[in-house]
Amino acid sequence: MKKCIGIKVLVFISMALILISAGCASNKSTAGSDTPGLPQVSSFADDIKDINLPPELEWNRKNSMSIKTESFRGGIFNYRGRAEVMSLKDFMIASMQDNKWKLAGETTSKDIMLAFVKPNKTCMMVITDGVLGKTELTLYVAIDKTTSGGTNPFGEAVSR
Repeated sequence: MKKCIGIKVLVFISMALILISAGCASNKSTAGSDTPGLPQVSSFADDIKDINLPPELEWNRKNSMSIKTESFRGGIFNYRGRAEVMSLKDFMIASMQDNKWKLAGETTSKDIMLAFVKPNKTCMMVITDGVLGKTELTLYVAIDKTTSGGTNPFGEAVSR
């Protein structure tokens, strides 16, 4: 279990570093669906309303975590529920595209991994066929707050 969490943290940190080094432009979007967004975590509510999930999935707080700094916000969000794997994949792709996310990549083996990008955001998701008919969805969300503020990832002013 500790090795699995360590791998998730390593993937999340790698994703965050790639996003921060990309230097993308800022872009805000509003949700276009009536399905619920990610759980209300005080530091995230304004930034992740553009990721909608089917109501069958419930947030698993134990396997989730978040980080907030002046220049970066992100987190690993884990959900479980009764949803068919391929239906969940199709729902997530359609929902993300409705909210102006671009599908950057997809891979399928035992699990399904989808990668989405926006100018200052990335979201990787892994869909796993879980135990006792409960499908698991893990989101790795990274939001670069420096792209619009003229600061580097450490919050220091950048001269142009």
